[in-house]
Amino acid sequence: MQQNFLPDTATPADILRAGLAAARGPVSLACSFSPEDVVIIDIAHGAGLDLGVFAIDTGRLNEETYEVSEALAERYRLKIDWYFPNHTDVEGLEREKGLFSFRESLENRHECCRIRKVEPLSRALSGLAGWVTGMRRTQGVTRNGLSAIDRDEVNGGILKINPLLEWTEEQVLDYAKEHRLPMNRLFTQGYRSIGCAPCTRAVKPGEDARAGRWWWENAEQKECGLHRR
Repeated sequence: MQQNFLPDTATPADILRAGLAAARGPVSLACSFSPEDVVIIDIAHGAGLDLGVFAIDTGRLNEETYEVSEALAERYRLKIDWYFPNHTDVEGLEREKGLFSFRESLENRHECCRIRKVEPLSRALSGLAGWVTGMRRTQGVTRNGLSAIDRDEVNGGILKINPLLEWTEEQVLDYAKEHRLPMNRLFTQGYRSIGCAPCTRAVKPGEDARAGRWWWENAEQKECGLHRR
């Protein structure tokens, strides 16, 4: 979809503007408080764009993630809409299968992600004309075929906007450093993609950014269901 109205030289701010204009309705950033998400918030703020922000609290986030959330809320006077999993579903899962069933099989991991992430996401996206993510093409093999702006057919055909798609990790970090943006303290400890605490580890030298997510699985399986295609 991006080739219809975006030049190759489009900046993240250009992509955001084009996406918001094309959506013709409310658009929000799905924020996990990664460096990418923090950069997008700063770009949108600097450009005066009307971009909402929502976050999903799975119940298993790191303390450091909450610290970034509070820092952003204070710095930008930002209202963050939090969504939580259905408590009955979480209770049922943990009573039936325990606290670490997601490590036993891919099916179990998808079940946990569906309860803790995908179902809350569906509520967060309800009523939106589009949503923004911090996904980048170089993060892993599951993200090679993305477009800067696309239709999210899985979520009702709303727009999905990826303004940092062509940025490298170095560009993200350089921007964050230049603008003195809040950063998750785990990132300085080698965590390059941060999700739920039990499912995230620091990456090893030479590994890609998402190698620390569900490290017991194959690379082509490393999505939680939020970005189904």
